[in-house]
Amino acid sequence: MVILGVDPGYAIVGYGGIEFYANKYHVMGYGAIETSANTPFHVRLEHIFSEMNGVISRCRPDCMAIEKLYFQNNQKTAIDVAQARGVILLSAQINRLPIYEYTPLQVKTAVTGYGKAKKEQVMDMTKRLLKLEKMPRLDDTADALAIAICHAQANGTQLKKFLQR
Repeated sequence: MVILGVDPGYAIVGYGGIEFYANKYHVMGYGAIETSANTPFHVRLEHIFSEMNGVISRCRPDCMAIEKLYFQNNQKTAIDVAQARGVILLSAQINRLPIYEYTPLQVKTAVTGYGKAKKEQVMDMTKRLLKLEKMPRLDDTADALAIAICHAQANGTQLKKFLQR
């Protein structure tokens, strides 16, 4: 199974493609879609949509795993991220990809076994599970790989039922 993990945003969208077969991981590729702050927002959304279509075309995933929105503070940021997330989901839908959504708590639980794990712990386990020499430069990309691992761990198991609550 090829999983495209996505950490949504409007300045940076992290993505990571992994193949999961016989309980083994193979990293297919990862990166980020970046937009600059001085670009009109609607143009940023178009860029994200176009680039995500390109990623899907190159990766040819079986599904997309994406982080659910979770915001405590800034409503404007939440709305902007939600709009970017919408064009990412539209890209998946147009490409007929099944979409699976996970909260940060679910990702931490699946990757580390502990829902209150710190970011460094999640990154370390992601690095170990994927046998990476070093973590990607951007946290958003590392988060996308962790989201993909979460789906691989959850898919077809009792954990999936627990995580989909």
